[in-house]
Amino acid sequence: SNCIMLLSSGRLLTTVITLSLGLPSYTFVPSSRYISSQTLPLSGSSSNFSTRKNGKVQSWVSIDSVTPQAESGISSAMKFSGKQSGIVQLPKLNRQAILKVISKTVLSLSLLAIATSSFKVPHAQAKAVAAVAAPVEHLHVGQKIANFLRSFGLPDVAVLAIISALPVVELRGGVPVGLWMGLPLTTVLPACVLGNMAPIIPLLFLLRNERLKKLMSPILNRAEKKSASLGVVSVEKQWASLAAFVGIPLPGTGAWTGAMGAFLLGMPTAVALSSIFTGVCSAGIIVSAITMAGKKGGLAALAALAIFTGKEFFSGKSKQDFLEADPYWDQKTVPTNTYKNKAPFTGKVISTKRIVGPQATGETCHIVIDHEGKFPYWEGQSWGVAPPGTREKDGKPHSVRLYSIASSRYGDDMTGNTGSLCVRRATYWCPELKADDPTKKGICSNFLCDTQPGSKVMMTGPAGKAMLLPEEDPTTDYIMVATGTGIAPYRGFVRRLFTEDTPAGAAYKGQAWLFLGVANSDALLYDDEWQKVKDEYPENFRLDYALSREQENKKGGKMYIQDKVEEYSDEIFNKLENGAHIYFCGLKGMMPGIEDMLKGVCESKGIEYDAFIKGLRSKKQWHVEVY
Repeated sequence: SNCIMLLSSGRLLTTVITLSLGLPSYTFVPSSRYISSQTLPLSGSSSNFSTRKNGKVQSWVSIDSVTPQAESGISSAMKFSGKQSGIVQLPKLNRQAILKVISKTVLSLSLLAIATSSFKVPHAQAKAVAAVAAPVEHLHVGQKIANFLRSFGLPDVAVLAIISALPVVELRGGVPVGLWMGLPLTTVLPACVLGNMAPIIPLLFLLRNERLKKLMSPILNRAEKKSASLGVVSVEKQWASLAAFVGIPLPGTGAWTGAMGAFLLGMPTAVALSSIFTGVCSAGIIVSAITMAGKKGGLAALAALAIFTGKEFFSGKSKQDFLEADPYWDQKTVPTNTYKNKAPFTGKVISTKRIVGPQATGETCHIVIDHEGKFPYWEGQSWGVAPPGTREKDGKPHSVRLYSIASSRYGDDMTGNTGSLCVRRATYWCPELKADDPTKKGICSNFLCDTQPGSKVMMTGPAGKAMLLPEEDPTTDYIMVATGTGIAPYRGFVRRLFTEDTPAGAAYKGQAWLFLGVANSDALLYDDEWQKVKDEYPENFRLDYALSREQENKKGGKMYIQDKVEEYSDEIFNKLENGAHIYFCGLKGMMPGIEDMLKGVCESKGIEYDAFIKGLRSKKQWHVEVY
């Protein structure tokens, strides 16, 4: 749902800020015409409102368009608030938190509106204002479109359905127009709902078209880059978040924006349609209440929203402890090989998302798989994946490939029912063809990166204990070194220690230090997550990147992962001497460079390298998983 917010963040957040500043002294009342040409900065609805400030009628407001005066009104509101005019930063939110953001916004606006409803405008003051501002009656956008369509002899119901289908008006603008046309609400609401949903079905399918993707690439790339590493929640929570977003009649929300968000989230089409339909119906009821019942109806609808969202607003973060050992650091019960090659588990893909930018070297995807809580694992373990089909050489099933799990044991949705993989699509560039050779592409990685929501994945494991976290001593330092998708187990570590409310995280007092080596900035994985943790836990989490095509090492060459680690060799060796654990994960080609660097550092310090590494291994401080 964060993807949805990104599509309309400027308009939506500007409006929210303006409303938040203005509502304590304003009351909104339905009307059918303007008293002045000034409008508030609202869009996406065709209801009219009057504003009263300090007991005086100020202006009539139409929520179906944004005039230049309205845009300047935003700037004025921003200046009034002491903030720089026109600059609104969208906070970095993960998908788990986005429903709370929506809930808080709606609840705040609802309570403010209800609180100010008791302010009444003295008749004398209202009359004085009306005398100054002579009424200027004109039709708003929805009414103008309706009259234009009526001129072709179309039935009013058809006109209403067409208006509701337009992205400029949608249902929230269609309902007031239908009542203005004299149609009963029992006709207006179904016509508006069906009209609003009519273009959404083909839109969801058209968004899969490659040409359309290229046409919309500037919007999609910006949205996807910002939302790529924000994590993915369960389908149920995606459904609820999207329905709430579409159902809140605020500027920038609606079925069209919802469809775009569902596409970016990778939601199954059936799930997206049912969620958007629910949101459209909710918006129809709210707008109808405001239009039909005036201030009382609007306040009742807002109160209902406040009650509905208040539960989410006041509910605290659930504690993550239901998958813990007793005590939590005891590794005797670590699950291993629950499912084997002859009897694999069938998981179902929830989402598959590209998580690198357009200039990255290759494609890397974050894949969330539903295991229904039947496939428990611990951070640092791997899943085996058996790609479908058979080998060409002998007709036997493809062998199982191991992938480090990229989530904590609770999964990205923190329910304990999902797990995630971080997979780079393996391709082979043929110099003769000057293109990727499809006959030499990675069988399993391409299968996983091509999965869609609902795809089935045959899985084995969980496997391995070499990369587990030793949690008995909460002051232990962890040094995590990764190249590319070797970042996967460390994402599980960091989420367990800092993101989730786990016993391990509550007790942890040490420092987790992450080194990641990739080609360039576009190839960074989960950067938003690391930056958020770094901001919240500056003493307990450190982060260093080695960007081989953008940085230089001290010798003037490319900055590889071993060069970045060497920059801090004194501090790292000191930590290791004091019991820190060091982890290496990624392509096996990373280890020769790492070992040569460590040998050089040992030689400069007068340390015998083999004895040094042997000591770390004997104390179980040395962890390696390369492929």
